[in-house]
Amino acid sequence: MKNAPINLLNHDRAGLETLFLDMGEQKFRAQQAMKWIYGEQNLDFDAWSNFSKVLRARLKDDYQVAVPTLLSEQVSKDGTIKWLLKVDEVNAVETVFIPEKNRGTLCVSSQVGCTLNCTFCATGAQGFNRHLTTAEIIAQVWVAAKQLGHHGLDRKITNVVMMGMGEPLANYSQVLPALNIMRDDFGFGLANRRVTVSTAGLVPYIDRLNADADVSLAISLHAPHDELRNQLVPLNKKYNIKTLLASCKNFIQNKRKARITIEYTLIDGMNDRPEHARALCKLLANIPSKINLIPFNPFPGTAFKQSQPEAIEAFKGVCMKNGFITTVRKTRGDDIAAACGQLAGEFMDRTRRSAQIKKMQLEVVA
Repeated sequence: MKNAPINLLNHDRAGLETLFLDMGEQKFRAQQAMKWIYGEQNLDFDAWSNFSKVLRARLKDDYQVAVPTLLSEQVSKDGTIKWLLKVDEVNAVETVFIPEKNRGTLCVSSQVGCTLNCTFCATGAQGFNRHLTTAEIIAQVWVAAKQLGHHGLDRKITNVVMMGMGEPLANYSQVLPALNIMRDDFGFGLANRRVTVSTAGLVPYIDRLNADADVSLAISLHAPHDELRNQLVPLNKKYNIKTLLASCKNFIQNKRKARITIEYTLIDGMNDRPEHARALCKLLANIPSKINLIPFNPFPGTAFKQSQPEAIEAFKGVCMKNGFITTVRKTRGDDIAAACGQLAGEFMDRTRRSAQIKKMQLEVVA
């Protein structure tokens, strides 16, 4: 029985070089293939005119460049676009594009669902099915670029954030090659600082990322002390705030980054009081960072509520008074459930965790 074709999207440039060398070809074939795939957005081997007929025939026999099927495209009243991409027979993931005046940010998913059970996140509440492959991760960028007409000098996507469905660092082996392709001149050519990995705090993999990729880092903190963070982000029980911030400090020093981004979702009556803001500032006193405040975005079944505007402004005021660059993330795409924390996709939950999450929310609120 013939083996399934190898998807070239699963390999960064180094991986493609190895594939072509194993075929008896020169390493430069990897660059040529990437130009066709990412530069020309041409997936037809027959059109790869600088490849010999023999090589094209071999590629057609043993390889493919397969992207997920686009199931739907929703456009928000504010211009945000959400795509639902079918990755297999029972699972689909969501990818979101947020256009702004001087930038276009693509929010990319890394898992079908999420292995973590953060109580304020729709993805976590849906449970988990599987990790995405490198091909399924980078294909989200490819499909978005194709849909947007991102080509040549007309580059619509200026930033990519690994903030969609899933915890990126829990799928590290598949995420890393995708990050390489995003930043490769023969891939999407994004500047290192314009590719951001967001994590809830998988410390060993922050340390690995520190060594492996020059990208920006965002930390989903959401609480200024362990007792509260244990309730909102249960991963904190394994890697507490002190351990997490020590890893972040090493990341900044090694990468010579100006700062990291601290993401803080504001939940009404939970973590949005001035005393929480003061505690957060004290916690981050020795960590070069900027604070991104995210108003909680409700989703069906949640027991949490969004903070009041005056509470958000008061929290921001405390942070700025203490010298932190502090922004309030605009709620974009909430009318199409594309806002931060609302992505859910369509998938078969293998963890049976959705009922557990709802129970945990009620316990936290109580």
